[in-house]
Order: sequence, then structure tokens, then C-alpha cells
Amino acid sequence: MLEEYSKIIERATRRKKEIRKNLRDLKKQRRINLDELFGEEHRKAFEEIDCLKCANCCASLGPRITDRDIDRLARAARMKPGQLTETWLTIDEDGDYVYREMPCPFLGADKYCLYYEARPDACRRYPYTDRRNVKGYLGELIKDMEICPAVALVLERVTGVNG
Repeated sequence: MLEEYSKIIERATRRKKEIRKNLRDLKKQRRINLDELFGEEHRKAFEEIDCLKCANCCASLGPRITDRDIDRLARAARMKPGQLTETWLTIDEDGDYVYREMPCPFLGADKYCLYYEARPDACRRYPYTDRRNVKGYLGELIKDMEICPAVALVLERVTGVNG
């Protein structure tokens, strides 16, 4: 990860309490469309953050892998779904498939995903800062700001906690 990205995460993490408090206050304001606000800041953040210079999510977060994801990844890897499951996946305490170990087994040294077009749905949607009904996912985003510099930027900007 670029040092600049690490500094963004560190800065937001230091101000976590303030960000959390300001998010609670924002949730209470009915006149603010949080989805719209987050969506705009999401777009701005990704004008500054290049995932290929980070890939921290791929190195540290284990997404839930669905049967559909397994089929798609298996086709891309040219193997049977059972073989893919046996080789790279395990079942977690919630009964979901996840990667056996991290970083993601499909993360290349160049930080590119070996099977980008076939990546799991959870990876496609990450970091969720532009999702609908974002209000219900603010707790997750608070955690994710310690992993993703884009999430940290979005939360800083949405809450007015900059620098």
C-alpha cells in the first residue's frame, strides 16, 4: 500500500470517535439524503484512490463466497467447483464459504486479481460506500475505514472530519 494511503487510514482511525459521533448526528437529520451524499463522496474518493496501489482489502478481508461465485471462479480457473472449494475455501462459523487463508489466493504480486472478471460479488461491491440504504451499514464502514483509504476519505468528508 502506498504510504499516502496508509496515512489516510491512520488519520481517520485516530479520529474514529469523532467520525462515529458525527455519523450518528447525520443519521438523525431527515433532510439529508445519505445515499446521495455517500455516493458523491465515493465518486470523489475513487478519483484519488487507485485500488491497484493498495489492495489492502484483498490482503486482509475474507469475503463471503456464494455458490454462484464458486461456479464463476471455477470456470475462470478452469477447474470443477468442488476442486476450487477443496483447494481454496473453507466454511466459517456462520456456515459461509470463505478463503482458507488470506491474502486472497487470487491476488497477484502486482496487486491485480487473477480472475478479476470472475471475482466474488462481495469483492465487486466493496467498499460499499455507494450502496443504497447506506444508513444501515455505517457500523461496517467504520470498521472498513481501517482497511480501505477510500472508505476513510468518504467518512472523513461526509462527517466533516478532515485532516
